[in-house]
Amino acid sequence: MILMGRIVAPFGIHGWLKVQPLGDDPLSWRRMPQWWIGRNPESQSSEDWRAVSPNGLRPHGKGVVLALSEISDRTAAEAVDGWYLAAPREALPKTAKDEYYWTDLVGLAVVGRGGVALGRVDALIETGAHAVLQIQDGETERLIPFVAAYVEEVDLSLGVIRVDWEQDW
Repeated sequence: MILMGRIVAPFGIHGWLKVQPLGDDPLSWRRMPQWWIGRNPESQSSEDWRAVSPNGLRPHGKGVVLALSEISDRTAAEAVDGWYLAAPREALPKTAKDEYYWTDLVGLAVVGRGGVALGRVDALIETGAHAVLQIQDGETERLIPFVAAYVEEVDLSLGVIRVDWEQDW
């Protein structure tokens, strides 16, 4: 399961949910005929995820609000507060050239100028302006903006991100 967002609060009295997206294009979820919700974001077991039918999605502040056919009132919405929204990889919309799902970047090796190993992607942080790669190398943490000025190449097949970055930056 690929995490798409986290339900952060009920929204209104008709069962709508406020969701914090875990990516940069939550409106693309509209193309998906089904979503899944669950309590444990780490679980890959289909028994821990419940299929739900989208019934509305719109931007709201820094996130989105959405409606599910299975949740029709505030009480039902409160029961899933804090749950996660996900989908199996094959259900996700295809990415365009030079677009990546964050989950595909986590764990990749990061190589800087001159082939210097900088560590592995531990997470991505959304800053509003752009995403930032959080790189871990033992005790050292590096934050590298995920923008074309620094990211030269992402090679998913080799598991490497090449960046214009020095080891001591």
